[in-house]
Amino acid sequence: MTDNLYRAIRAKFTDDTITVYQAYSDEIADAALGANTFVSPFKRGRMTWIKPSFLWVAYRSGWATKPNQERVLAIEITRSGFEWALRNACLSHVDESLYRDKSAWEARMQASCVRVQWDPERDFNFTPLNYRSIQIGLKGEAVDRYVDEWIVSIADATEQIRTVSRLVSSGRLSEAGKELPEEKLYDIPEDVAKIIGASYAVKE
Repeated sequence: MTDNLYRAIRAKFTDDTITVYQAYSDEIADAALGANTFVSPFKRGRMTWIKPSFLWVAYRSGWATKPNQERVLAIEITRSGFEWALRNACLSHVDESLYRDKSAWEARMQASCVRVQWDPERDFNFTPLNYRSIQIGLKGEAVDRYVDEWIVSIADATEQIRTVSRLVSSGRLSEAGKELPEEKLYDIPEDVAKIIGASYAVKE
């Protein structure tokens, strides 16, 4: 498990925090930046997806050009909160290697307020790569914890996204690479890796 990087978390992090990304409308982004957390018109009643991969949110938002995704926020949250989410997660799709049967997965899904899915990571041209990037969906209690407890800071990463986009469009990939945040392998214990279907973990 330790050496398989197919499903590994890669992120920008410190000893205490990890950075995740979300794309929103101007209205939600401006309100969040002003309050240093998510406030109206953000709706707690909807599932919200956080992504540690800068290029994946660039892909998902079309370099911050898709409707209601024109602003990309870099949200620094506590590692303890992030790891709470992982421990309380359920995979979005049944995985026979993790659940006894479909009914066991359905029971976990019903009880969980966190969803995890692994999607192909993307390169500068948004071509799928041969390894996966984690996406984490929060609802209910998890959204409340995220908004009220986990957020340390929120920064506007929109211009950074657009700078990288311009460099990629002009073929200056080396320069574009220098504008990316440094994302490293994020260590998780084996019991957490089993919950989220990760292939990379550290032995305790």
